[in-house]
Amino acid sequence: MNLLPLTPTGQTPPRVLTIAGTDSGGGAGIQADTRTMALCGVHALVAVAAVTVQNSVGVSGFHEIPPQVVADQVRCVAEDIGVGAAKTGMLASSGIIEAVAAVCREVGIGRDTGTPLVVDPVAASMHGDPLLHTEALDAVRYTLFPLATIVTPNLDEVRLLTGVTVTDPDSARTAAEALHALGPQWVVVKGGHLRTSPSSTDLLFDGERFLEFEAGRIATGNDHGGGDTLAAALACALAHGYTVPEAFEFAKEWTRRCLEASYDLGKGHGPVSPLWRLS
Repeated sequence: MNLLPLTPTGQTPPRVLTIAGTDSGGGAGIQADTRTMALCGVHALVAVAAVTVQNSVGVSGFHEIPPQVVADQVRCVAEDIGVGAAKTGMLASSGIIEAVAAVCREVGIGRDTGTPLVVDPVAASMHGDPLLHTEALDAVRYTLFPLATIVTPNLDEVRLLTGVTVTDPDSARTAAEALHALGPQWVVVKGGHLRTSPSSTDLLFDGERFLEFEAGRIATGNDHGGGDTLAAALACALAHGYTVPEAFEFAKEWTRRCLEASYDLGKGHGPVSPLWRLS
């Protein structure tokens, strides 16, 4: 695959901000984001929105960071260091979502600025454990999505946000149209969780064009952090100035390679791994 260009030693690389929750098991969340960012050669900035208690088996609890503290983290790094692109992950509550949206508008992060925003609307872990309060779905729809350069929900999140259950290409297009109507510049309907399909086909839509990105399925149960990794790689490519379709093509191939390199960990699902980049 074509990797992102590396900054010469001693020069400042592109900076990418993740606003998300931690994963004590190290497989997803901020830990997955920063692994991919480092191995894509960018400098990772972090705003912690929640601290989860989880391992390879599931999430047993989480603690929300006060919304003002989350916003302050974003503001302080944006004003001092600068942000080339940003992504959101687990934001947990409507209060945090509203604070993040407000500070992004304040510092110039989002679809109508020079700093692209990838919104991964994390609502539940891969084990089905809730990571977003139900009442916060409206804040995702009407406060966060209109700021997004691109949104990257999985199929369960698509159903929660739009009411559309994706079962085939036609329903994927219906879902993409419903997501785009909420305000983001681009949407992707990911096909990885459509287990009845022999391939993993992701659908990208900007209100006019439908673009399909197909890849063969990889036979592994070790896919923890796959969605975070995709969104993080997408943000890294956008920070390098890639167009959204170019950035998504890179992110999909990056995630496929991370799935191929995934490994066993604990008693449950192991993580996808960008460590292949080291070899």
